[in-house]
Amino acid sequence: MRQLFLPGAGGSAGFWKPLAERLPGGAERRFFAWPGLGDEPPDPAVRGIDDLVAMVTDALDDAPADLIAQSMGGVVAVRAALARPGRVRRLVLAATSGGVPVADLGGADWRGDYRAAYPAAAAWIAAPQPDFSARLGELALPCLLLWGDADAISPPAVGRRLLELLPDARLHVVAGGAHDLAVVHAEALAPLVAEFLG
Repeated sequence: MRQLFLPGAGGSAGFWKPLAERLPGGAERRFFAWPGLGDEPPDPAVRGIDDLVAMVTDALDDAPADLIAQSMGGVVAVRAALARPGRVRRLVLAATSGGVPVADLGGADWRGDYRAAYPAAAAWIAAPQPDFSARLGELALPCLLLWGDADAISPPAVGRRLLELLPDARLHVVAGGAHDLAVVHAEALAPLVAEFLG
């Protein structure tokens, strides 16, 4: 089985490596980076999230895979799974909107802090994203939702909303976990992810 690891808006392919190195061996793993986001060099062919989704759906054309995604990468993962029915076996979504609006669920606006941290990042990252709430019921595949109870950007209420909308999902909330819980709590989360992926 293949495992595709998708970072958030920080864009780094290294984001998931602390957790991935704690998973059992045997899977083919690919770590995506997002051109033009975080400190990643830009690619003129990448002009928005649609292009990131295309990167992942192209990879799914090779063979089915599990998608393990963080924050904005979770939006990409959800859209890729919707675009390629049957090509995603399982979804792991960490601290993401997953395509649902978060402001009414208490999510803080992250754009100002992001721009301060990554002033050279592509401007399109701050563009509003469509609401995919009505389509999440199409994702009849197992989903593991990983959240932190101290995440201001994607609070647990967002995870609970996804739990309601996804047909086959389970939610795990980490005490003290913030938006980077997949890195900070990698050691504790790895066994949960390993069991889920089987």
